[in-house]
Amino acid sequence: MTNGQKDALFTLIKSLSKSEKRQFKLYVNRLGMNADAKFLALFNLLEKLKQYDEKQILDSGIVKKQQLSNLKAHLYKQVLISLRLNPVHQNIRSQLREQLDFASILYHKGLYKQSLKMLDRAKTAALEHEEKNIAYEIVELEKVIESQYITRSMSNRAEELVEQAKTLSRQNVLTSRLSNVSLQLYGLMLKTGYVKNDEELRVVKQFFSDKLPNYDSSLLGFREKLWLFKAHLWYSFLTQDFLSSYRYAKKWVDLFDESPKMIKLNPVFYLKGHHYLLESLFFIKNQSQFKEVLEKLERLRDNQRFLVDDNIESLLFLYTYSNKLNYHFLSGTFGEGVPIVDEILSGLKKYRSRIDEHHIMVFYYKIACLYFGAGDGRTCIKYLQKIISNRSLKMREDLMCFARVLNLVAHYDAGIDYNLEMQIRITYKFLLKMDNLQKVQKEMIRFLRSFGDFYPQDLKNEFKKLHAKLKEYENHPYEKRAFLYLDIISWLESKIQNKSVGDIIREKALALNK
Repeated sequence: MTNGQKDALFTLIKSLSKSEKRQFKLYVNRLGMNADAKFLALFNLLEKLKQYDEKQILDSGIVKKQQLSNLKAHLYKQVLISLRLNPVHQNIRSQLREQLDFASILYHKGLYKQSLKMLDRAKTAALEHEEKNIAYEIVELEKVIESQYITRSMSNRAEELVEQAKTLSRQNVLTSRLSNVSLQLYGLMLKTGYVKNDEELRVVKQFFSDKLPNYDSSLLGFREKLWLFKAHLWYSFLTQDFLSSYRYAKKWVDLFDESPKMIKLNPVFYLKGHHYLLESLFFIKNQSQFKEVLEKLERLRDNQRFLVDDNIESLLFLYTYSNKLNYHFLSGTFGEGVPIVDEILSGLKKYRSRIDEHHIMVFYYKIACLYFGAGDGRTCIKYLQKIISNRSLKMREDLMCFARVLNLVAHYDAGIDYNLEMQIRITYKFLLKMDNLQKVQKEMIRFLRSFGDFYPQDLKNEFKKLHAKLKEYENHPYEKRAFLYLDIISWLESKIQNKSVGDIIREKALALNK
């Protein structure tokens, strides 16, 4: 039996909305096919199944085993064709592709003039919407046609097309190089997290310097600027220059707001821009602006230029709830944030096929931090165990490391210390193996390891000593990253002042945002 989650056809059919399923059946009827066609019968069966079951398909008598693979491939293609015809999935990019295909058909029919006229209109629209890859393909087809059908002064026309091709080629190459740098930096961020020492900083700086192409800022179009801002954003995140990441995330969002028509064409990038702007504001602790941008993010669904499809729906969930959690961390309102956990878990279940493992683990870590701040150490530990027991090597290393450190603190805080020494040893070995043992982590482990040697009356003084040591690292270029994952200083202050972590963070937030 094939796993339904891994069967592409079954997953595609289950992703269809009611209107899309209805349109598919109308599409099949328009083809004039028999209503009992095998591929339609297979569609109807798969639509009803709760999970993919190959035995049930074969037992239905629709198809023999040796024919099943071909029938599934045919049905998969027909579903995609039906979706392509759906107005919901039409945008300027697909329309331009269609015009290019039509022009190519006209050319092969020998109708050169009609083809060129269609290509000229499509090229104007492509350039207007910054679709320069398609524009380049259009120019290349124009060159082929012009070589066979002279419509005007050939010399002038040839020079015009050659110059357009050169310009578009340069712009596309620049965009490709900028997008490569951005993607590589993003991949590095996912794998290792922020730079941890001078050597890592040197490597990242050298990489960015070597890979970032030369450019004339006055000649940059929308696409080039977008990828440039993305590259600088990820470089800023990696090097923990959060003011710089804020500036480039703001430029990213402003770029779209200044060109509203690009929002409809690139809704995912517009949405991601808001998410990274919020993340930057979180790191620089700008609570008031964070709240404004979060409210704008939540209103995006009502923006007529912002079309919500299945992909956007899942991203809206991901970014909205991730930043709602961050707002509670920023404002210290942990208890108020607990009720949204059920909404998050429901969303993770609903969008499970569209959210990758990394983002799910980040949610679990944030939920664990929420419960930790709310004083519920046992529930905090439950969510941390979901991360610690995850064996995926692709997951961010620093997230796994700090989950283990928080796990130790949560066990101590909840009074579950009967096997703390063993957990400390396991965590210490793990951090050494990952080469991720920072000074803040060492101090925390040293404190927890010697906890049993402290007399109760001396405990507050020991908290003060640890607090004084960790305060030295609060603004350290590399050590400060520990406090991005766990505000251990506020936790220590809560122990010293006999207050909750939430009270301490709220007091700091009020002082910071006066």
